[in-house]
Amino acid sequence: MGASVIIREARAADIQCILDIYNQGIEDRIATLDTDKKDISYMTDWFNNHQGRYKILVAEYNNTVVGWASLNPYNNRCAYSGVADLSIYIDREERGKGIGKCLLSLLEEKAVQNEFHKIVLFTFPFNTLGQSLYQRSGYQVVGVFKEQGILDGHFVDVLAMEKIIS
Repeated sequence: MGASVIIREARAADIQCILDIYNQGIEDRIATLDTDKKDISYMTDWFNNHQGRYKILVAEYNNTVVGWASLNPYNNRCAYSGVADLSIYIDREERGKGIGKCLLSLLEEKAVQNEFHKIVLFTFPFNTLGQSLYQRSGYQVVGVFKEQGILDGHFVDVLAMEKIIS
């Protein structure tokens, strides 16, 4: 499927699809420590805060948004202005089909264009599908935060990865 997917910058009209896919990630407990589903107001605010350097891309297949990726602020201190945090979420029916790779590749290009030097990401050690994508794309594991967050009442580890892009 990867070759027939269109990757483009997100538009306001995509917010509902982005929300739906993000809420799947929350429900599936594989990609975020968020446990409460988000609403359109939350996602609209998030979208509006991702302008300028902090791009959001969507993957479209058969005129339907099936995934999205974003560059997010890593830290508000000026010393970290060259570092972006990464998010990728794929519709649960479309995972494992190469969509994440397409999104990641173009998002890295956008990051370089917007003068980021490095991308970091945080994932669960048990999210092997996501880790496989990142490792194939040149991301390195830099460590594990032990019991970093709480998910469904239990402390979980969070794996940190990074890639120098410029």
